[in-house]
Amino acid sequence: MAIDDAFHIYDTTLRDGAQQEGLSLSVHDKLTIARHLDDLGVGFIEGGWPGANPKDTEFFARARKELHLKNSTFVAFGATRRPNVNAADDVLLGALRDSGAPVVTLVAKAFDRHVDLALKTTLDENLAMIRDSVTHLIHEGQRVFLDAEHFFDGYRKNRAYAIETIRVAAEAGADVIALCDTNGGMLPDELSQIVHDVLTSTSARLGIHCHNDTGCAVANSMAAIAAGATHVQGTLNGYGERTGNADLVTIIANLELKKDKLVLPHNALQEAFRISHAVAEVTNVSSSSRQPYVGISAFAHKAGLHASAIKVDPALYQHEDPQSVGNDMRMLVSDMAGRASIELKSQELGVDLGGDKELIARIVSRVKDMELQGFSFEAADASFELLIQEEINGERPSFFTIEHWLTTVERAEDQSILTKAEVTVIAGGTKIVCIGTGNGPVNAFDNALRSGLIQFYPALEKLKLIDYKVRILEGRLGTGAITRVLVETSDGTNEWSTVGVHENVIAASAMALEDAITFGLLRQGRKLK
Repeated sequence: MAIDDAFHIYDTTLRDGAQQEGLSLSVHDKLTIARHLDDLGVGFIEGGWPGANPKDTEFFARARKELHLKNSTFVAFGATRRPNVNAADDVLLGALRDSGAPVVTLVAKAFDRHVDLALKTTLDENLAMIRDSVTHLIHEGQRVFLDAEHFFDGYRKNRAYAIETIRVAAEAGADVIALCDTNGGMLPDELSQIVHDVLTSTSARLGIHCHNDTGCAVANSMAAIAAGATHVQGTLNGYGERTGNADLVTIIANLELKKDKLVLPHNALQEAFRISHAVAEVTNVSSSSRQPYVGISAFAHKAGLHASAIKVDPALYQHEDPQSVGNDMRMLVSDMAGRASIELKSQELGVDLGGDKELIARIVSRVKDMELQGFSFEAADASFELLIQEEINGERPSFFTIEHWLTTVERAEDQSILTKAEVTVIAGGTKIVCIGTGNGPVNAFDNALRSGLIQFYPALEKLKLIDYKVRILEGRLGTGAITRVLVETSDGTNEWSTVGVHENVIAASAMALEDAITFGLLRQGRKLK
């Protein structure tokens, strides 16, 4: 079901977002992201610039056959005709005509200095290029939007000419003219005044396209909408060149939750967290944990005072219900934790402390003591749950005991590196010596331990180490510093994280790996030794 045309959410992740440093999208990636954007329900998906490069040309050819959009309209991006060339004869305009996209967005110069230096043509010819290109594509049956590039810089240097580019585009039939803060240098107060001036000086329907170089892309977009813009452009997760584009997820959530303005299909906003992170997996650019609304820290609480208030009413320290965007509230356990933090975190993990004040006090005290040693449970829920179980039962959950381990790293004459580990472990009442090799001592230790335990616990075959992080603490000690290791493990269905701390990185890793396997077996319902 398409959204009412009165207000547009326009996504340019596949073009402008793909210009981000270190982000490279294959044609398959672009098709996958387009489907996610359609699931979110954005009004328009800008696919790229057909004819400008082979990848975008192939993408448009495949999109015509493979993309079956339910909510969104597909858009091709390109430039106005070249100077002194007939629109019908312009090769790139021809590629836009042939793209199969029902909507075309043309980029045009709105800054007189760019017309002179970049296009190397006259101001009048630039206006003719805008008029001819818009008219031609409309005559060919396509709907046309126009991006007024560098509009705000142009407005400040030559207001009359910048506004004339908007008037000409509107009179030629462009449905929307997006005012572009291409360099990202605007601030909300001045931007809103300019949008208001353009609206009162022309008959154009205005949109807004902001970059984040002042950190104000979302604020500028909201200011433009408040001033009367009815079309907003941005990218998922704020991807884009330099510091990025306006984050569409944040804008959409602000509009729907703060302004009561429905801009997506009903309940689609609840998919925002899932889709934001799914697209991050495709782009291979890690999501910011502090991203508004959909970051994993967006509704995470650490201070004990906050937790006490949240226990009474979550709204006391949360501006919205996390479920409104598909996110969850998280309690972080740290040296700042109080009793309320521990109780709420335990509930989150499915462990009932029964209001036992003495038990909770012990857990609080132990957490604070361990954090002084360098432990951190904020990103190691599994290790924290094992700690809780130990305090409840008087002993740590255990399926095996590691008695001894040894790792060696050897460089052979042929320059190859050989890493071995030997682990002595007791499981099922039996002492066994396990041998393993790997691409490093931690990998060798992990392989050795699993090779010995798998005969007792075949389900270990499903467990995979999916992430491994090392942080050096107390840097003043140099190579003798304390090391904290975080290990993330998966059984193919669920994931969990564990922590280990020691002066020796292998010992810290062994600690985290032991917790990871123990928690995995506990989750599978295995009986303790």
